[in-house]
Amino acid sequence: MAQADFRSPRLFVDTALGSGATVALERNQSNYLGNVLRLAAGDTILAFNGRDGEWQATIAGRKRPDSLVIAAQTRPQDRLPDIAYVFAPLKHARLDYIVQKAVEMGASALRPVLTRFTQVSRVNSERMRANVIEAAEQCGILSLAEVADPLPLDRYLSQREAQRLLVFCDEAADAANPLRTLQGEPMEPHGIDVLIGPEGGFAEEERANLLRQPRILRLSLGPRILRADTAGVAALALVQAVLGDWSTPGGGRPG
Repeated sequence: MAQADFRSPRLFVDTALGSGATVALERNQSNYLGNVLRLAAGDTILAFNGRDGEWQATIAGRKRPDSLVIAAQTRPQDRLPDIAYVFAPLKHARLDYIVQKAVEMGASALRPVLTRFTQVSRVNSERMRANVIEAAEQCGILSLAEVADPLPLDRYLSQREAQRLLVFCDEAADAANPLRTLQGEPMEPHGIDVLIGPEGGFAEEERANLLRQPRILRLSLGPRILRADTAGVAALALVQAVLGDWSTPGGGRPG
């Protein structure tokens, strides 16, 4: 399997990629390449779109970078494990952190849910998507996580697919070895939803509704109280360890 090149700049472009194609750059992309990275015509970068793999591309343009000429594919497209990160959004920088780390940990979907004790009532989905792209660019990731619009928790639960495993990270659960708990539950092929609640925890009626879900695994993350953003990273790390995702070179699965 081709290894990621972490020395070359990477750029997400929302257009089809193939040998010989020319991709027009948006103004912010041109500014980033020319003024931030100090690159010019003839320099090479890596381009990806989340669908066609990763490609070597040459910068073109007279006064400033204005397009890319796509050359050869450097890595084929992969696919992420079917893990949705379901979370109560936090404020500003901590929400940015949640999104970036979930992408780095290999989540394939980000699904914000609004609970009784959620700290924010409005979520900037475009900012979330920008953070997904930035994390993918910086970490050599080929597949972009889907960003869903926020839903009230009860509506999310009523709409989710019943055969998916819901990993409910519950601070009220009895402390137990979380790896052993996860290893005792079949996780595939129907996908996994990893649910992290708000800083104030779940209301009792919310917890009761969660525990009535058809396929649920109530998980303790240990004896310490974790902040919501820390809990998300810990839970995703545990799930990925059990799935075996970290044993795959390059951190992805063939597309």
